[in-house]
Amino acid sequence: MPSNAKQATVLPVRAGAKPPLTVQARIRQNPKFAELVAKRTRLAILLSLIVLVPYYAFMMVTAFKPALLAQPISEGSIITIGWPIGALIIIGAWLTTAVYIRRANGEFDQLNQEILAEAAQ
Repeated sequence: MPSNAKQATVLPVRAGAKPPLTVQARIRQNPKFAELVAKRTRLAILLSLIVLVPYYAFMMVTAFKPALLAQPISEGSIITIGWPIGALIIIGAWLTTAVYIRRANGEFDQLNQEILAEAAQ
């Protein structure tokens, strides 16, 4: 019975010959991929430390020395030192997010496109 469907051609692999690499394997073997992973990891760790160290220091001061942050900013003020410090921590988190987004959309995307183009060849 004739079939209209195309049949896949299976080429035999010679003994001792390696099968062709998949796209994923070519990407993993690309030195630019290792560079991309290393750069992203270093940046993520650095930015995480920039956000987490002040945050946890603030929490530790709040827990163990609350009077330090409860001091008013100026004579007769109801705003304490803790308020602007807390605001700076939040703004710092936003800024580090912006730094990561800028690098991800610029340098990392460009490197990613180069890796994909080389893997497709």
